[in-house]
Amino acid sequence: MKHAILFDCEFLTAEGAPSRFWCGPRDPDPVIAQIGLVKLGLEGARAILDTKRIYVRPTGRDGARLPLDPFFSRLTGITEDTLDRGGWTLAQALDEVEDFSDGVRLWSWGKDEINMVAISCYVAGIVPPIPVTRFGNACDLLLKAGMPYEDLCKTRSNTLASYYRIDHPPLQGHDALDDALSVAYVVQHHLQRGALAPEDFH
Repeated sequence: MKHAILFDCEFLTAEGAPSRFWCGPRDPDPVIAQIGLVKLGLEGARAILDTKRIYVRPTGRDGARLPLDPFFSRLTGITEDTLDRGGWTLAQALDEVEDFSDGVRLWSWGKDEINMVAISCYVAGIVPPIPVTRFGNACDLLLKAGMPYEDLCKTRSNTLASYYRIDHPPLQGHDALDDALSVAYVVQHHLQRGALAPEDFH
């Protein structure tokens, strides 16, 4: 395997929805609106080979386009105009994820595939095109590399690179690509110092 894929998703939310587990009467289904993908080389210098930011037009159980809560737009910077101009259908977006990944495992900080595939596909009424066996939890990689479990439990994807004091270009938290890059920089760091090896990504 010559590369690994790190990814992150931004999914619909509203003020207070996380504390209600998205169960409030006006809380949106937590379907995705953005996917960020990073292709990290596992050979040679372990360079970042490519990146992609995909916007998804979220739809509800009736197939209609879901409006964005103002809280979500403030949090992510994603607006209705962003999705109207550059948003793809969920099926198109997941096809692009599959094309970009070249069939290798996809790693997120936690279990973003729950929102990207399980919930989003269920709400949209489509068959998930990527099996659950293709996904991995990057937290497992960091545990293997020696990150203390207590620190791992309280560190978010967008603060992971800062936790390791890794120099990197400015990143915006709650942007799917930038959050995926934060994880990728740390995984790259551990590959370069030998704490992780290519076989850990199978």
